Amino acid sequence: MTTDTDTAKIEVRDLHKSFGPKHVLRGVNLTMAPGESLAVIGGSGTGKSVLIKNLIGLMEPDSGSIRIDGEEVVHMASHERERVTRKFGMLFQGAALFDSLTVWENVAFGLMESQGMNRREARKLSLEAMIQVGLDTDIADRSPAELSGGMQKRAGLARAIATRPEILFFDEPTTGLDPIMGSVIDDLIVRSVRELGATALTITHDMASARRIADNVAMIYEGRIVWHGPVADIDHSGNEMLDQFIHGRPDGPIQLRVAS
Repeated sequence: MTTDTDTAKIEVRDLHKSFGPKHVLRGVNLTMAPGESLAVIGGSGTGKSVLIKNLIGLMEPDSGSIRIDGEEVVHMASHERERVTRKFGMLFQGAALFDSLTVWENVAFGLMESQGMNRREARKLSLEAMIQVGLDTDIADRSPAELSGGMQKRAGLARAIATRPEILFFDEPTTGLDPIMGSVIDDLIVRSVRELGATALTITHDMASARRIADNVAMIYEGRIVWHGPVADIDHSGNEMLDQFIHGRPDGPIQLRVAS
């Protein structure tokens, strides 16, 4: 499908998702322009992961709309949905590499499984993606278990960009990394997104990371977006929830439920 330049890359309207009596998403609204990098921030259990799973098609919302390049994907036929999801690249929390595959096979997974590329060409593109994220190609035939946490994240990022996607999703990309390696991963994300010209959505509770990688920030609380604006405005937003969150204050409108 061709789209004009004014079409949002991602448009979410009144998205709801529940699990039994637990209402996780309670009417999420988001719009992302082509080439935008958005960080969705919020504490644990606020709906960040459920939102991203609905966007990439791992979950189906109870109601609401998700449009990708103007196409409605909620309730889309599976073969049509596969066509849309080929636009996606995803860096999962913890990298989520397959232990049964070598590093290069992990990086090339989307190339071979989704695009049907032969192993020789897939390996070539896999090694190029590894170089792009600063991985030495002499580790290509190693097992992921032989890599450090930071190297596994780089391999996960290489897999995400190997198919040259239009939209990149990052799930807590700095979780489990020390501050220096977290900064390295953030810099690689920024560079990779820029080189691809991709639209990027990151979910994170790491404010330092959000400031580094995002153009705009949306804060989710109790299943709703409570603030959305440029990253440069978060320190003077006037929003009490955002202010409490970014400064880590225990007192404020966000009430933590702590078992006694």
